[in-house]
Amino acid sequence: MFSPFFTQAAVSPGRQRSFRSLVAGHLAVLAAAAWALTRGKETSPALLGHVLLTAGIVEGALLLGWRLAQMPKSQALEFLLVSPLRPRRILVAEALVGMTRLGLVTLAGLPVLLLLALDGYVDLLDLGPLLLMPLTWGVITGLGLAAWAYESVRVRRWGERAILGLVVCYLLVGVLAGEHLGRWVRWLPEDCGQWFLSAFAAAHRYNPFAVIQYGLLEDLSTGWPRVVGFEAASLALAGLLLARAACRLQPHFHERHYSPAIDDSRRKRGSIGTRPLSWWAVRRVTEYSGRVNIWLAGGFGMLYACYIVAGPWWPTWLGSQVFVTFDRMGGIPALATALVVLAAVPAAFQYGLWDSNTQDRCRRLELLLLTGLTARDYWEAASAAAWRRGRGYFAVAGLLWAAALLSGRLEINQVLAALAAGVVLWGLYFSLGFRAFARGVQANALGLLLTLGLPLAVGIGYHAGWPVLAALLPPGSVYHSGIGEPTVVWLPGPLLGGIAALGLTRFSFARCDQELRSWYDRHHGQRVVD
Repeated sequence: MFSPFFTQAAVSPGRQRSFRSLVAGHLAVLAAAAWALTRGKETSPALLGHVLLTAGIVEGALLLGWRLAQMPKSQALEFLLVSPLRPRRILVAEALVGMTRLGLVTLAGLPVLLLLALDGYVDLLDLGPLLLMPLTWGVITGLGLAAWAYESVRVRRWGERAILGLVVCYLLVGVLAGEHLGRWVRWLPEDCGQWFLSAFAAAHRYNPFAVIQYGLLEDLSTGWPRVVGFEAASLALAGLLLARAACRLQPHFHERHYSPAIDDSRRKRGSIGTRPLSWWAVRRVTEYSGRVNIWLAGGFGMLYACYIVAGPWWPTWLGSQVFVTFDRMGGIPALATALVVLAAVPAAFQYGLWDSNTQDRCRRLELLLLTGLTARDYWEAASAAAWRRGRGYFAVAGLLWAAALLSGRLEINQVLAALAAGVVLWGLYFSLGFRAFARGVQANALGLLLTLGLPLAVGIGYHAGWPVLAALLPPGSVYHSGIGEPTVVWLPGPLLGGIAALGLTRFSFARCDQELRSWYDRHHGQRVVD
Protein backbone atom coordinates (compact mmCIF):
# COMPACT_ATOMS: atom_id res chain seq x y z
CA MET A 1 0.00 0.00 0.00
CA PHE A 2 2.76 2.45 0.97
CA SER A 3 5.21 1.51 -1.79
CA PRO A 4 3.76 3.88 -4.46
CA PHE A 5 4.25 6.84 -2.11
CA PHE A 6 7.88 5.91 -1.47
CA THR A 7 8.44 5.31 -5.19
CA GLN A 8 7.05 8.72 -6.11
CA ALA A 9 9.27 10.40 -3.50
CA ALA A 10 12.29 8.54 -4.84
CA VAL A 11 11.78 9.46 -8.52
CA SER A 12 10.60 13.05 -8.04
CA PRO A 13 13.35 15.41 -9.29
CA GLY A 14 12.23 18.26 -7.05
CA ARG A 15 12.18 16.16 -3.92
CA GLN A 16 15.54 14.65 -4.83
CA ARG A 17 17.06 18.13 -5.07
CA SER A 18 15.58 19.23 -1.76
CA PHE A 19 16.78 16.04 -0.09
CA ARG A 20 20.34 16.48 -1.36
CA SER A 21 20.34 20.14 -0.33
CA LEU A 22 19.23 19.27 3.20
CA VAL A 23 21.83 16.52 3.53
CA ALA A 24 24.56 18.93 2.46
CA GLY A 25 23.25 21.59 4.83
CA HIS A 26 23.00 19.12 7.71
CA LEU A 27 26.58 17.99 7.21
CA ALA A 28 27.80 21.59 7.00
CA VAL A 29 26.03 22.55 10.25
CA LEU A 30 27.28 19.42 12.00
CA ALA A 31 30.83 20.01 10.77
CA ALA A 32 30.76 23.58 12.08
CA ALA A 33 29.47 22.41 15.48
CA ALA A 34 32.08 19.64 15.61
CA TRP A 35 34.82 22.12 14.75
CA ALA A 36 33.65 24.43 17.55
CA LEU A 37 33.59 21.45 19.94
CA THR A 38 37.13 20.39 19.08
CA ARG A 39 38.60 23.92 19.07
CA GLY A 40 36.76 25.67 21.88
CA LYS A 41 38.24 25.25 25.35
CA GLU A 42 34.97 26.02 27.10
CA THR A 43 32.66 24.31 24.60
CA SER A 44 30.65 21.36 25.98
CA PRO A 45 28.85 18.53 24.14
CA ALA A 46 25.60 20.32 25.00
CA LEU A 47 26.37 22.80 22.21
CA LEU A 48 26.46 19.91 19.73
CA GLY A 49 23.12 18.66 21.05
CA HIS A 50 21.48 22.07 20.77
CA VAL A 51 22.76 22.55 17.21
CA LEU A 52 21.55 19.12 16.08
CA LEU A 53 18.19 19.62 17.77
CA THR A 54 17.72 22.99 16.06
CA ALA A 55 18.75 21.49 12.72
CA GLY A 56 16.30 18.61 13.20
CA ILE A 57 13.43 21.00 13.89
CA VAL A 58 14.19 23.04 10.76
CA GLU A 59 14.60 19.91 8.62
CA GLY A 60 11.35 18.44 9.93
CA ALA A 61 9.51 21.62 9.02
CA LEU A 62 10.95 21.56 5.49
CA LEU A 63 10.78 17.85 4.66
CA LEU A 64 7.60 16.87 6.50
CA GLY A 65 5.61 19.95 7.48
CA TRP A 66 5.88 21.80 4.17
CA ARG A 67 4.89 18.75 2.10
CA LEU A 68 1.89 17.84 4.25
CA ALA A 69 0.69 21.45 4.51
CA GLN A 70 0.80 21.90 0.72
CA MET A 71 -1.04 18.69 -0.16
CA PRO A 72 -4.63 19.96 0.30
CA LYS A 73 -3.92 23.05 -1.81
CA SER A 74 -3.90 20.93 -4.98
CA GLN A 75 -7.27 19.72 -6.28
CA ALA A 76 -5.50 16.68 -7.71
CA LEU A 77 -5.79 15.24 -4.18
CA GLU A 78 -9.53 14.80 -4.86
CA PHE A 79 -8.83 11.76 -7.03
CA LEU A 80 -7.10 10.04 -4.13
CA LEU A 81 -9.79 11.06 -1.68
CA VAL A 82 -12.50 9.32 -3.74
CA SER A 83 -10.38 6.20 -4.35
CA PRO A 84 -10.54 3.04 -2.20
CA LEU A 85 -7.47 4.41 -0.40
CA ARG A 86 -8.90 6.21 2.61
CA PRO A 87 -7.86 9.84 3.37
CA ARG A 88 -6.33 8.94 6.72
CA ARG A 89 -4.14 6.31 5.11
CA ILE A 90 -3.03 8.82 2.48
CA LEU A 91 -1.86 11.19 5.21
CA VAL A 92 -0.14 8.42 7.14
CA ALA A 93 1.63 7.23 3.98
CA GLU A 94 2.90 10.71 3.11
CA ALA A 95 3.95 11.24 6.72
CA LEU A 96 5.91 7.98 6.72
CA VAL A 97 7.70 9.05 3.56
CA GLY A 98 8.64 12.36 5.16
CA MET A 99 9.78 10.65 8.37
CA THR A 100 11.95 8.25 6.39
CA ARG A 101 13.62 11.05 4.45
CA LEU A 102 14.14 12.99 7.67
CA GLY A 103 15.67 9.90 9.25
CA LEU A 104 18.09 9.53 6.34
CA VAL A 105 19.14 13.18 6.66
CA THR A 106 19.74 12.65 10.39
CA LEU A 107 21.74 9.46 9.80
CA ALA A 108 23.95 11.31 7.30
CA GLY A 109 25.74 12.87 10.27
CA LEU A 110 26.47 9.53 11.95
CA PRO A 111 30.06 9.24 10.58
CA VAL A 112 30.96 12.67 11.99
CA LEU A 113 29.46 11.76 15.36
CA LEU A 114 31.35 8.46 15.39
CA LEU A 115 34.62 10.30 14.77
CA LEU A 116 33.87 12.65 17.68
CA ALA A 117 33.09 9.65 19.89
CA LEU A 118 36.28 7.83 18.91
CA ASP A 119 38.32 10.97 19.65
CA GLY A 120 36.70 11.25 23.09
CA TYR A 121 34.79 14.50 22.62
CA VAL A 122 31.45 12.76 23.24
CA ASP A 123 30.60 9.45 24.85
CA LEU A 124 29.66 6.59 22.54
CA LEU A 125 26.30 6.18 24.31
CA ASP A 126 25.56 9.86 23.71
CA LEU A 127 25.02 9.07 20.03
CA GLY A 128 21.55 7.81 20.95
CA PRO A 129 20.18 11.18 22.16
CA LEU A 130 22.14 13.06 19.50
CA LEU A 131 20.36 11.08 16.77
CA LEU A 132 16.95 10.21 18.23
CA MET A 133 15.92 13.49 19.85
CA PRO A 134 16.55 15.70 16.77
CA LEU A 135 14.69 13.17 14.62
CA THR A 136 11.76 12.95 17.03
CA TRP A 137 11.36 16.69 17.40
CA GLY A 138 11.75 17.20 13.67
CA VAL A 139 8.81 14.81 13.24
CA ILE A 140 6.83 16.65 15.95
CA THR A 141 7.51 19.98 14.24
CA GLY A 142 6.46 18.74 10.81
CA LEU A 143 3.31 17.03 12.04
CA GLY A 144 2.49 20.00 14.26
CA LEU A 145 2.70 22.39 11.32
CA ALA A 146 0.46 20.13 9.24
CA ALA A 147 -2.08 19.69 12.03
CA TRP A 148 -2.15 23.45 12.59
CA ALA A 149 -2.62 24.14 8.87
CA TYR A 150 -5.47 21.61 8.68
CA GLU A 151 -7.46 23.18 11.51
CA SER A 152 -10.40 25.43 10.74
CA VAL A 153 -10.03 29.20 10.72
CA ARG A 154 -11.91 29.50 14.01
CA VAL A 155 -9.67 26.98 15.77
CA ARG A 156 -6.54 28.70 14.46
CA ARG A 157 -7.87 32.07 15.56
CA TRP A 158 -8.52 30.90 19.13
CA GLY A 159 -5.24 29.00 19.09
CA GLU A 160 -3.38 32.20 18.26
CA ARG A 161 -5.07 33.92 21.18
CA ALA A 162 -4.05 31.12 23.52
CA ILE A 163 -0.47 31.23 22.26
CA LEU A 164 -0.46 35.01 22.71
CA GLY A 165 -1.41 34.43 26.34
CA LEU A 166 1.47 31.96 26.71
CA VAL A 167 3.86 34.49 25.16
CA VAL A 168 2.75 37.15 27.63
CA CYS A 169 3.14 34.64 30.48
CA TYR A 170 6.64 33.77 29.30
CA LEU A 171 7.66 37.41 29.07
CA LEU A 172 6.31 38.13 32.55
CA VAL A 173 7.59 34.99 34.27
CA GLY A 174 10.70 34.00 32.35
CA VAL A 175 12.03 37.48 31.55
CA LEU A 176 10.64 40.15 33.86
CA ALA A 177 10.48 37.98 36.98
CA GLY A 178 13.51 35.87 36.05
CA GLU A 179 15.69 35.02 39.00
CA HIS A 180 13.31 36.93 41.33
CA LEU A 181 10.38 34.66 40.59
CA GLY A 182 10.35 33.40 44.17
CA ARG A 183 9.77 36.92 45.46
CA TRP A 184 6.92 37.47 43.02
CA VAL A 185 5.24 34.20 43.96
CA ARG A 186 5.05 35.24 47.62
CA TRP A 187 2.19 37.55 46.69
CA LEU A 188 0.12 34.50 45.70
CA PRO A 189 -1.65 32.11 48.10
CA GLU A 190 0.71 29.45 49.39
CA ASP A 191 -0.83 26.52 47.49
CA CYS A 192 -1.10 28.48 44.24
CA GLY A 193 2.46 29.73 44.59
CA GLN A 194 3.86 26.25 45.16
CA TRP A 195 1.91 24.86 42.22
CA PHE A 196 3.12 27.70 39.99
CA LEU A 197 6.75 27.18 40.96
CA SER A 198 6.48 23.44 40.34
CA ALA A 199 4.91 24.01 36.90
CA PHE A 200 7.56 26.55 35.96
CA ALA A 201 10.38 24.26 37.10
CA ALA A 202 8.91 21.36 35.12
CA ALA A 203 8.66 23.49 31.97
CA HIS A 204 12.27 24.59 32.50
CA ARG A 205 13.60 21.06 33.00
CA TYR A 206 11.44 19.03 30.64
CA ASN A 207 11.87 20.71 27.27
CA PRO A 208 13.93 19.13 24.49
CA PHE A 209 16.91 21.48 24.79
CA ALA A 210 17.15 21.08 28.57
CA VAL A 211 16.70 17.30 28.44
CA ILE A 212 19.35 16.71 25.78
CA GLN A 213 21.76 18.95 27.70
CA TYR A 214 21.06 17.05 30.92
CA GLY A 215 21.54 13.69 29.19
CA LEU A 216 24.86 14.72 27.63
CA LEU A 217 26.39 16.30 30.73
CA GLU A 218 25.25 13.89 33.44
CA ASP A 219 26.41 10.30 33.90
CA LEU A 220 24.54 7.32 32.47
CA SER A 221 22.56 6.35 35.58
CA THR A 222 21.33 9.91 36.15
CA GLY A 223 20.80 11.30 32.66
CA TRP A 224 19.36 8.39 30.69
CA PRO A 225 16.15 7.84 32.71
CA ARG A 226 15.09 11.42 32.00
CA VAL A 227 16.07 11.13 28.34
CA VAL A 228 14.20 7.83 27.87
CA GLY A 229 11.09 9.07 29.64
CA PHE A 230 11.05 12.32 27.70
CA GLU A 231 11.59 10.46 24.42
CA ALA A 232 8.62 8.20 25.17
CA ALA A 233 6.42 11.24 25.88
CA SER A 234 7.66 12.89 22.68
CA LEU A 235 6.75 9.83 20.60
CA ALA A 236 3.28 9.83 22.16
CA LEU A 237 2.90 13.51 21.22
CA ALA A 238 3.98 12.75 17.65
CA GLY A 239 1.36 9.99 17.48
CA LEU A 240 -1.38 12.36 18.65
CA LEU A 241 -0.39 14.97 16.08
CA LEU A 242 -0.35 12.35 13.32
CA ALA A 243 -3.81 11.14 14.32
CA ARG A 244 -5.20 14.68 14.39
CA ALA A 245 -3.72 15.58 11.00
CA ALA A 246 -5.06 12.34 9.49
CA CYS A 247 -8.56 13.08 10.80
CA ARG A 248 -8.52 16.65 9.49
CA LEU A 249 -7.13 16.04 5.98
CA GLN A 250 -10.44 15.47 4.17
CA PRO A 251 -12.46 18.12 6.10
CA HIS A 252 -9.69 20.66 5.49
CA PHE A 253 -9.70 19.85 1.77
CA HIS A 254 -13.46 20.37 1.59
CA GLU A 255 -13.27 23.61 3.56
CA ARG A 256 -10.55 24.94 1.30
CA HIS A 257 -12.11 24.10 -2.06
CA TYR A 258 -15.85 23.79 -1.58
CA SER A 259 -16.92 25.81 1.46
CA PRO A 260 -17.90 29.43 0.76
CA ALA A 261 -15.30 31.97 1.83
CA ILE A 262 -16.95 34.22 4.42
CA ASP A 263 -15.08 36.98 6.21
CA ASP A 264 -16.80 37.51 9.58
CA SER A 265 -13.94 39.42 11.20
CA ARG A 266 -15.63 42.80 10.45
CA ARG A 267 -12.25 44.35 9.77
CA LYS A 268 -11.49 46.69 6.91
CA ARG A 269 -9.94 44.67 4.13
CA GLY A 270 -8.64 47.59 2.12
CA SER A 271 -9.12 48.21 -1.56
CA ILE A 272 -7.32 46.38 -4.33
CA GLY A 273 -6.03 49.63 -5.79
CA THR A 274 -4.09 49.85 -9.02
CA ARG A 275 -1.77 46.91 -8.26
CA PRO A 276 -3.97 43.79 -8.12
CA LEU A 277 -1.06 41.34 -8.29
CA SER A 278 0.57 42.97 -5.26
CA TRP A 279 -2.74 42.90 -3.39
CA TRP A 280 -3.18 39.21 -4.16
CA ALA A 281 0.41 38.30 -3.18
CA VAL A 282 0.08 40.08 0.17
CA ARG A 283 -3.25 38.39 0.89
CA ARG A 284 -1.72 35.04 0.02
CA VAL A 285 1.24 35.20 2.37
CA THR A 286 -0.86 36.47 5.27
CA GLU A 287 -3.00 33.32 5.40
CA TYR A 288 -0.42 31.85 7.77
CA SER A 289 1.24 35.07 8.81
CA GLY A 290 3.38 33.77 11.68
CA ARG A 291 2.17 36.44 14.09
CA VAL A 292 3.22 34.36 17.10
CA ASN A 293 6.90 34.68 16.20
CA ILE A 294 6.48 38.44 15.74
CA TRP A 295 4.80 38.71 19.14
CA LEU A 296 7.60 36.79 20.81
CA ALA A 297 10.41 38.70 19.07
CA GLY A 298 8.68 42.05 19.56
CA GLY A 299 7.88 41.45 23.22
CA PHE A 300 11.36 40.32 24.13
CA GLY A 301 12.95 43.05 22.01
CA MET A 302 10.91 45.72 23.77
CA LEU A 303 11.86 44.43 27.23
CA TYR A 304 15.52 44.14 26.19
CA ALA A 305 15.42 47.70 24.86
CA CYS A 306 13.96 48.95 28.15
CA TYR A 307 16.72 47.12 30.06
CA ILE A 308 19.39 48.70 27.85
CA VAL A 309 18.00 52.22 28.21
CA ALA A 310 17.51 51.88 31.98
CA GLY A 311 21.06 50.61 32.57
CA PRO A 312 21.96 50.90 36.28
CA TRP A 313 18.45 52.24 37.06
CA TRP A 314 16.83 48.90 36.15
CA PRO A 315 14.67 47.94 39.18
CA THR A 316 16.28 45.33 41.41
CA TRP A 317 13.01 43.44 41.80
CA LEU A 318 12.93 42.74 38.04
CA GLY A 319 14.92 39.95 36.47
CA SER A 320 18.09 40.73 34.56
CA GLN A 321 19.86 37.40 34.19
CA VAL A 322 18.29 36.70 30.79
CA PHE A 323 19.50 40.05 29.47
CA VAL A 324 22.97 39.53 30.94
CA THR A 325 23.11 36.17 29.15
CA PHE A 326 22.20 37.81 25.85
CA ASP A 327 24.87 40.47 26.44
CA ARG A 328 27.45 37.71 26.82
CA MET A 329 26.22 36.00 23.64
CA GLY A 330 26.80 39.09 21.53
CA GLY A 331 24.25 41.57 22.80
CA ILE A 332 22.50 44.01 20.48
CA PRO A 333 24.78 43.46 17.43
CA ALA A 334 24.16 39.70 17.39
CA LEU A 335 20.43 39.90 18.17
CA ALA A 336 19.80 42.70 15.67
CA THR A 337 21.68 40.75 12.98
CA ALA A 338 19.56 37.67 13.66
CA LEU A 339 16.38 39.76 13.38
CA VAL A 340 17.50 41.30 10.08
CA VAL A 341 18.20 37.81 8.69
CA LEU A 342 14.73 36.69 9.84
CA ALA A 343 13.24 39.72 8.10
CA ALA A 344 15.01 38.65 4.90
CA VAL A 345 13.76 35.03 4.98
CA PRO A 346 10.58 35.82 2.94
CA ALA A 347 12.71 37.88 0.56
CA ALA A 348 15.03 34.95 -0.12
CA PHE A 349 12.45 32.19 -0.50
CA GLN A 350 9.95 34.20 -2.64
CA TYR A 351 6.91 32.10 -1.72
CA GLY A 352 4.61 35.05 -2.31
CA LEU A 353 4.14 34.37 -6.02
CA TRP A 354 5.07 30.75 -6.65
CA ASP A 355 2.95 27.66 -6.09
CA SER A 356 3.99 24.46 -4.38
CA ASN A 357 4.31 22.35 -7.53
CA THR A 358 4.97 22.69 -11.24
CA GLN A 359 1.41 21.96 -12.36
CA ASP A 360 -0.07 24.76 -10.26
CA ARG A 361 2.64 27.17 -11.39
CA CYS A 362 1.79 26.39 -15.00
CA ARG A 363 -1.90 27.11 -14.38
CA ARG A 364 -1.02 30.39 -12.67
CA LEU A 365 1.31 31.51 -15.46
CA GLU A 366 -1.21 30.47 -18.11
CA LEU A 367 -3.38 33.34 -16.89
CA LEU A 368 -0.71 35.84 -15.87
CA LEU A 369 1.18 35.68 -19.16
CA LEU A 370 -2.00 36.62 -21.05
CA THR A 371 -2.19 39.95 -19.25
CA GLY A 372 -0.19 43.12 -19.73
CA LEU A 373 1.86 42.55 -16.57
CA THR A 374 5.53 43.49 -16.81
CA ALA A 375 8.61 42.58 -14.80
CA ARG A 376 8.00 45.63 -12.59
CA ASP A 377 4.55 44.29 -11.64
CA TYR A 378 6.02 40.95 -10.57
CA TRP A 379 8.81 42.72 -8.71
CA GLU A 380 6.40 44.98 -6.85
CA ALA A 381 4.14 42.06 -5.93
CA ALA A 382 7.02 39.91 -4.66
CA SER A 383 8.57 42.79 -2.70
CA ALA A 384 5.22 43.75 -1.13
CA ALA A 385 4.62 40.17 0.01
CA ALA A 386 8.16 39.70 1.31
CA TRP A 387 8.19 43.02 3.16
CA ARG A 388 4.77 42.33 4.70
CA ARG A 389 6.09 39.10 6.22
CA GLY A 390 9.46 40.45 7.32
CA ARG A 391 8.89 44.06 8.35
CA GLY A 392 8.07 43.19 11.96
CA TYR A 393 11.50 41.67 12.58
CA PHE A 394 13.18 44.66 10.97
CA ALA A 395 11.17 46.99 13.20
CA VAL A 396 12.34 45.12 16.33
CA ALA A 397 15.96 45.39 15.13
CA GLY A 398 15.45 49.13 14.65
CA LEU A 399 14.05 49.37 18.19
CA LEU A 400 17.18 47.69 19.58
CA TRP A 401 19.47 50.01 17.61
CA ALA A 402 17.56 53.04 18.90
CA ALA A 403 17.85 51.77 22.48
CA ALA A 404 21.58 51.21 22.04
CA LEU A 405 21.93 54.76 20.71
CA LEU A 406 20.00 56.28 23.64
CA SER A 407 21.98 54.28 26.19
CA GLY A 408 25.35 55.16 24.67
CA ARG A 409 26.27 51.61 23.74
CA LEU A 410 26.43 52.55 20.06
CA GLU A 411 27.31 55.77 18.31
CA ILE A 412 25.14 57.35 15.65
CA ASN A 413 27.53 56.34 12.87
CA GLN A 414 27.41 52.71 14.04
CA VAL A 415 23.62 52.68 14.06
CA LEU A 416 23.44 54.24 10.60
CA ALA A 417 26.03 51.79 9.30
CA ALA A 418 24.12 48.83 10.77
CA LEU A 419 20.85 50.12 9.28
CA ALA A 420 22.45 50.59 5.87
CA ALA A 421 23.99 47.12 6.00
CA GLY A 422 20.61 45.67 6.99
CA VAL A 423 18.88 47.36 4.06
CA VAL A 424 21.58 46.09 1.69
CA LEU A 425 21.20 42.56 3.10
CA TRP A 426 17.45 42.58 2.57
CA GLY A 427 17.81 44.03 -0.92
CA LEU A 428 20.48 41.51 -1.93
CA TYR A 429 18.50 38.55 -0.60
CA PHE A 430 15.39 39.78 -2.38
CA SER A 431 17.20 40.32 -5.69
CA LEU A 432 18.62 36.79 -5.53
CA GLY A 433 15.20 35.35 -4.71
CA PHE A 434 13.53 37.34 -7.48
CA ARG A 435 16.17 36.17 -9.94
CA ALA A 436 15.30 32.57 -9.01
CA PHE A 437 11.59 33.37 -9.48
CA ALA A 438 12.21 34.88 -12.92
CA ARG A 439 14.09 31.74 -13.97
CA GLY A 440 11.26 29.53 -12.69
CA VAL A 441 13.41 27.96 -9.99
CA GLN A 442 12.21 27.42 -6.44
CA ALA A 443 14.76 29.06 -4.17
CA ASN A 444 14.74 26.49 -1.35
CA ALA A 445 18.44 25.65 -1.54
CA LEU A 446 19.35 29.28 -2.18
CA GLY A 447 17.21 30.43 0.75
CA LEU A 448 18.81 27.93 3.11
CA LEU A 449 22.26 29.07 2.03
CA LEU A 450 21.43 32.75 2.55
CA THR A 451 19.51 32.46 5.82
CA LEU A 452 21.39 29.60 7.51
CA GLY A 453 24.66 29.05 5.68
CA LEU A 454 25.93 32.64 5.59
CA PRO A 455 25.17 33.41 9.29
CA LEU A 456 26.90 30.15 10.20
CA ALA A 457 29.92 31.12 8.09
CA VAL A 458 30.03 34.52 9.82
CA GLY A 459 30.00 32.85 13.23
CA ILE A 460 32.82 30.51 12.22
CA GLY A 461 34.81 33.42 10.79
CA TYR A 462 34.65 35.46 14.00
CA HIS A 463 35.31 32.40 16.15
CA ALA A 464 38.37 31.51 14.05
CA GLY A 465 39.78 35.03 14.18
CA TRP A 466 38.92 36.09 10.61
CA PRO A 467 36.71 39.16 11.18
CA VAL A 468 37.80 40.81 7.92
CA LEU A 469 36.54 37.89 5.83
CA ALA A 470 33.38 37.54 7.92
CA ALA A 471 32.57 41.25 7.46
CA LEU A 472 32.47 40.75 3.68
CA LEU A 473 29.35 38.59 4.02
CA PRO A 474 26.00 40.43 4.38
CA PRO A 475 25.22 39.20 7.93
CA GLY A 476 28.82 39.92 8.93
CA SER A 477 28.58 43.52 7.73
CA VAL A 478 25.48 44.08 9.88
CA TYR A 479 27.16 42.55 12.93
CA HIS A 480 30.54 44.21 12.39
CA SER A 481 29.05 47.71 12.40
CA GLY A 482 27.72 47.12 15.91
CA ILE A 483 30.93 45.92 17.55
CA GLY A 484 33.24 48.72 16.44
CA GLU A 485 33.61 51.89 14.44
CA PRO A 486 32.80 51.44 10.72
CA THR A 487 36.15 51.46 8.96
CA VAL A 488 37.55 50.54 5.57
CA VAL A 489 37.30 46.89 6.61
CA TRP A 490 33.51 47.21 6.89
CA LEU A 491 32.86 49.15 3.67
CA PRO A 492 33.53 46.49 0.96
CA GLY A 493 30.78 44.17 2.23
CA PRO A 494 27.79 46.56 1.94
CA LEU A 495 29.28 48.20 -1.16
CA LEU A 496 29.64 44.92 -3.04
CA GLY A 497 26.27 43.73 -1.80
CA GLY A 498 24.53 46.88 -2.97
CA ILE A 499 26.18 46.73 -6.39
CA ALA A 500 25.22 43.06 -6.75
CA ALA A 501 21.61 43.78 -5.74
CA LEU A 502 21.23 46.61 -8.26
CA GLY A 503 22.89 44.61 -11.02
CA LEU A 504 20.74 41.53 -10.41
CA THR A 505 17.59 43.64 -10.31
CA ARG A 506 18.33 45.29 -13.67
CA PHE A 507 19.28 41.93 -15.20
CA SER A 508 16.10 40.29 -13.87
CA PHE A 509 13.94 43.17 -15.14
CA ALA A 510 15.38 42.76 -18.62
CA ARG A 511 14.89 38.98 -18.80
CA CYS A 512 11.94 38.30 -16.47
CA ASP A 513 9.11 38.11 -19.04
CA GLN A 514 11.17 36.15 -21.55
CA GLU A 515 12.38 33.61 -18.99
CA LEU A 516 8.92 33.11 -17.48
CA ARG A 517 7.52 32.39 -20.93
CA SER A 518 10.40 30.03 -21.71
CA TRP A 519 9.83 28.18 -18.44
CA TYR A 520 6.12 27.87 -19.23
CA ASP A 521 6.87 26.54 -22.74
CA ARG A 522 9.23 23.91 -21.32
CA HIS A 523 6.87 22.65 -18.61
CA HIS A 524 3.35 23.11 -19.96
CA GLY A 525 1.85 19.83 -21.08
CA GLN A 526 4.76 17.73 -19.84
CA ARG A 527 4.39 14.87 -17.39
CA VAL A 528 6.05 16.19 -14.25
CA VAL A 529 6.77 14.12 -11.16
CA ASP A 530 7.02 16.58 -8.26
